[in-house]
Amino acid sequence: MVVRQSSPQAERKATVKRETKETTISVAVNLDGTGKDEMCTGIRLFDHMLSQIARHGVIDIKVSATGDDVHHLVEDVGICLGKAFNEALGDKKGLVRAADSTVPMDEALATVAIDISGRGYAVLNMEFENNDMSGFPADLIRHFLESFAAEGRLCLHAGVAYGTNDHHKAEAVFKALGRALDKATRIDSRISDRLPSTKEFIEG
Repeated sequence: MVVRQSSPQAERKATVKRETKETTISVAVNLDGTGKDEMCTGIRLFDHMLSQIARHGVIDIKVSATGDDVHHLVEDVGICLGKAFNEALGDKKGLVRAADSTVPMDEALATVAIDISGRGYAVLNMEFENNDMSGFPADLIRHFLESFAAEGRLCLHAGVAYGTNDHHKAEAVFKALGRALDKATRIDSRISDRLPSTKEFIEG
């Protein structure tokens, strides 16, 4: 039986803060939440995409971020969100660990597969048309996912099979990421006392 961990003795929550000369970031995550989202990055489209992870992952996420430019801000949010996820996972005992999700968004179709392996790695097969996304460069989606995977210590493969509108392609990716995280971070009661690894060890 696969269930969400909800025991108050094992709350899977984390808050990560990061302050540099370029950005000030605060991220809070509750893996056993209800999908509540509170995003304030100053970039409306980025807030919208981050909200997809929370809602479709049924994970509470709060992000507050300011920065000197959009590139640094998106990168550092990815870093902090990854760190928060990794910390919230705790000892990782009983994790389902690996999961995938495919999500359509009108004419676009995206798939995300993840493995909470303890080793950060990203393979991204996404082509964008450089449509206008409210001033948000589409290539920053790639940069965010790479930063998130590296600091979250997870292997992330994301691909867009087809589509013409960049907003639709990006939103499908973020929805698929949320749904894959929802499944991979669940606790399997059959193995709740051990790690999901033949090595009995997950790096990180």
